[in-house]
Amino acid sequence: MSAYTNEIQKKPVTVARHIMRGHTGWVRGIVHPPGGRRIITCSSDGSLRLWDLESGTQMGDNWRDKGDDGDDGDQVFAIALSPVGDVVASGSYDGTVRLWDIEKGKVITKWKGHTKRVRSLCWSSDGEQVVSGYHHGAVIVWDVKTEKSVLGPFETGHEHVLAVICSPDTTKIATGGFNEHAIKIWGTKTGELLSTIKHDSHVSSLAWTSNGKKLISGSQDGLIRIFHTATWQQIAILEGHQDVVLAISLCSNDRLLASASWDTTARLWNLETNLPVGPPPLQHQEFVECVAFSTDGKLLVTGSADHDAYLWDIHAILNDAGFQDLLSSPDKVYSAP
Repeated sequence: MSAYTNEIQKKPVTVARHIMRGHTGWVRGIVHPPGGRRIITCSSDGSLRLWDLESGTQMGDNWRDKGDDGDDGDQVFAIALSPVGDVVASGSYDGTVRLWDIEKGKVITKWKGHTKRVRSLCWSSDGEQVVSGYHHGAVIVWDVKTEKSVLGPFETGHEHVLAVICSPDTTKIATGGFNEHAIKIWGTKTGELLSTIKHDSHVSSLAWTSNGKKLISGSQDGLIRIFHTATWQQIAILEGHQDVVLAISLCSNDRLLASASWDTTARLWNLETNLPVGPPPLQHQEFVECVAFSTDGKLLVTGSADHDAYLWDIHAILNDAGFQDLLSSPDKVYSAP
């Protein structure tokens, strides 16, 4: 048993409100549709599933779609929610990007431009484009209305594209990946490389603040770095994780960050001080693969290699830690409901 494990076991443990069980593979992605009452998860078991957050139970049947080989679903590595919140994009092992109607749980359309394993996805803030990152280093920009590729596939230089995200003004795409220690910034219309931001290890997760002024990365070395987008200079490092930071999620007010790591924890960060919130991390039994805030920031869901998804009461955690105001907008005073 490691010294780190001993340290964790001595600290108080925060308990998940619900554990959502049903997937038979790693939970790879999570999105929160509008309303705050449901989530959608995707898994390497080949399914997407809709869950009720009040009860922690699955709603309806598994969402599956046959692959080109006729199999009933393929491993799903990533999902991303449209800005309106009515459609979810998924990326699969067979290289297909699918758009799903959330209310029907059915595929609207399929795009095939990658040959294998779509590892990362994002929507543009205007909802007009979806960007997909491929296991072998290429990126494609898809037009949602025409259902055609408008850019790419273009090679990024990453061996595997583990993270892709559009800037809030839709003019740039940031990518991170394996075997190249950097974030790369690309022009959305041309695919031109605009900037390279060096790291000490590979970049596995990315988040852009809603005002576009900061870009945040999670890396293999367990560090979270914050960059000012006007200069691409590093302005902060968040330290605490002991292994790769595989996913990060920003609260909608840009004041609170959640991170998920292969050190079996998820952590909360105060982005006004760049310090952790409260002493105990959110402890899991296996790798934490994904993390996502609800729209109001009061709930957090994590997905794990143990096949389960976990619901955490962030409102209560912040109250206990004395950070209630982190759920308010920066110019407003928080008041509990």
